[in-house]
Amino acid sequence: MRTATPRRYLMCPPAHFRVTYSINPWMDPRKPVDPALALFQWEDLRDRYRGLGHTVEVLDALPDLPDMVFAANGATVVDGRVLGARFANPERTAEAPAHLAWFRARGYPDVREPDHVNEGEGDFAVTSSWLLAGQGFRSSPLAHDEAQEFFRRPVISLELTDPRYYHLDTALAVLDDTADEIMYYPGAFTPGSRAVLERLFPDALLATAADAAVLGLNAVSDGRNVLLPRAARGLRAPLRRRGFVPVAVDMSEFHKAGGSVKCCTLELRP
Repeated sequence: MRTATPRRYLMCPPAHFRVTYSINPWMDPRKPVDPALALFQWEDLRDRYRGLGHTVEVLDALPDLPDMVFAANGATVVDGRVLGARFANPERTAEAPAHLAWFRARGYPDVREPDHVNEGEGDFAVTSSWLLAGQGFRSSPLAHDEAQEFFRRPVISLELTDPRYYHLDTALAVLDDTADEIMYYPGAFTPGSRAVLERLFPDALLATAADAAVLGLNAVSDGRNVLLPRAARGLRAPLRRRGFVPVAVDMSEFHKAGGSVKCCTLELRP
């Protein structure tokens, strides 16, 4: 039986969430968001975390920043140290200082404004041994060096090739951060990056194209419970066989912007 570890998460409510521009293949301004349904789905995710014994902090949403609901992109927090984001697209630029201000106001002692483009936990995933770092669409390879120096952890660079999987967290999820256990979709990565993943994680759970296409890898695990999109049905049985408890969550409104469970969740690692 797997053991869940209590977590602290930062989330931002979808008060201003809309699809008003397109910066990834999922976004189509012609497909309107249902604000009431988006709020219901977000609150359901928040309440599920709390029901599992986790703490959820809330970052206030700001007007004219519709993607701020995707709190995972605003920073990376490891060992209580905070590396802020520097967004690739101008539509999201103003989110970065709002995140930094939140951490500084709460007394985090080491908060860094980055020199290079990175989009927080969108492209950084923390395992027991490594910091996995995505590149190819958003984050700069130079940000990987910056993260390694700041966090003092070895960084493994992974290149994404499919624009649908524009962030690492759309193609890979950490299942157990104490045992270097992950799941990922091989088709999202270059051959070289796939070879690296195969060597580092020979027992990883491999997702199918069908489960990746419904953002099934945009998931959050506490070491036992794996919260993932409801449509990723093919991942449930493999997760159960490994001793995890899949928790299906409806995040369909957020899929319209290319996000799901993980995109809405930034982990505050002590």
